[in-house]
Amino acid sequence: MENSFIDQVALWVDSAAAFIWTYMVYVLFGIGIILTYRTGFLQFRKFATAMRVTLSKKSRAKSDREGDVTPFAALTTALAATVGNGNIAGVATALMWGGPGAIFWMWITGLLGMATKYSEAVLGVKYREKHPDGTMAGGPMYYIKKGLGETGWAKILGGIFAACGAFAALFGTGNMMQTNAMASSLQSEFGIPPLLTGLVATTLVALVILGGIKRIANVAVRLVPSMVMLYFAFGTVVLLVNITAIPAAFVMIFESAFNPIAAAGGFLGATVREAIQFGARRGILSNEAGLGSAPIAHAAAQTPGPIYQGMIGIAEVFIDTILVCTFTALILLSSGVWQSELTGAAMTAAAFSEGVPYIGGAVVAVSTFLLGYSTLIAWEYYGEQCAKYLFGFKIMMPYRIMFIALTFIGALVSIEIVFFVGDIANAFMALPNLIGLLLLSGMIARITKQALEKDPLLSE
Repeated sequence: MENSFIDQVALWVDSAAAFIWTYMVYVLFGIGIILTYRTGFLQFRKFATAMRVTLSKKSRAKSDREGDVTPFAALTTALAATVGNGNIAGVATALMWGGPGAIFWMWITGLLGMATKYSEAVLGVKYREKHPDGTMAGGPMYYIKKGLGETGWAKILGGIFAACGAFAALFGTGNMMQTNAMASSLQSEFGIPPLLTGLVATTLVALVILGGIKRIANVAVRLVPSMVMLYFAFGTVVLLVNITAIPAAFVMIFESAFNPIAAAGGFLGATVREAIQFGARRGILSNEAGLGSAPIAHAAAQTPGPIYQGMIGIAEVFIDTILVCTFTALILLSSGVWQSELTGAAMTAAAFSEGVPYIGGAVVAVSTFLLGYSTLIAWEYYGEQCAKYLFGFKIMMPYRIMFIALTFIGALVSIEIVFFVGDIANAFMALPNLIGLLLLSGMIARITKQALEKDPLLSE
């Protein structure tokens, strides 16, 4: 009876998310196309420059420029929020509900999202402010308010983003979904009760977030690269085991992106509309381009200028969606487990277990826990910055306590409900940010053109 009620609630929440995202997909793609055009297709023309700036030694070096952390630390903090269980459990969920075609639309979301994330990072740095305690503050609430002239309606729009951002950090992708995926993976692989996972994750989160952005960045800059390397190392073995099935996986992705795919195995079938919708929903869940979260981290960077940090934003989306999400998708498709009855991280763990017996599933479980942990600490910072914008420094400790409590609760609830609530929270958070990006697109184009003309390092 209890499971039936939970399943019904999940269906209601999914229906609400599907209704909202039916329209949000067009808004997300539309803004991405406009920003791609207005920046002169920058994510393609200057892709090599973006990677060079991101990987340079200067991006890792501390400086006396304004900011709290190095540009690379800002990147890894943003990646800590994006390269998480959206890449492991989120891709599996996209395949389960949208079929292989969802991966194609996830790519489109990523390619357009590179221009969107570039624009967010540029504005995040340009319009950031310094708090009384000396730390930097930035993000959509600041660039909407200041970029649009501090008018009454601009302040309202910025306030709406901050309110939605604070809510999404508590109830959406950055909190409950992460501990839910962590608990599910550890239970299926090691038999660890979700209650224990919730307690451990909550304790570890509390230990870090009390130290603020510098401690969060210090953890992220060490944890994220090592976890991505571990995941790629064992995932490569799985792909080599199934290498003959990889061409067919690509064919499935492209064919089902434009043609309905029938049910097979545990898969219930998907229409093209579902492929587009779930590809976009999981895409923004994973790379967060347009969501408005990442510019909060980029605003803290000791960067030479807005355009430099924007270039790092391009690399961020490429790493997250084009590399990591595609990697996971190929593993799931080539192994055939996407047609099983498994869901979320358990599906990815099953694929790894087939390719690397005995330890493959354990690698996914550990990766899920550590990447989920990094996402948790980054999103607490995002939510806290949004809450401080609205209520000042007095909200910091109450907000942290609420975040810690919900981190624990997330380990114990239904994964479908958590994902769908996250989708709804994402939509309400993204909309005011996307409106702000559209209205400031002329400003973005202008300062981009000026920087490319004046700076020889960016004009290469």
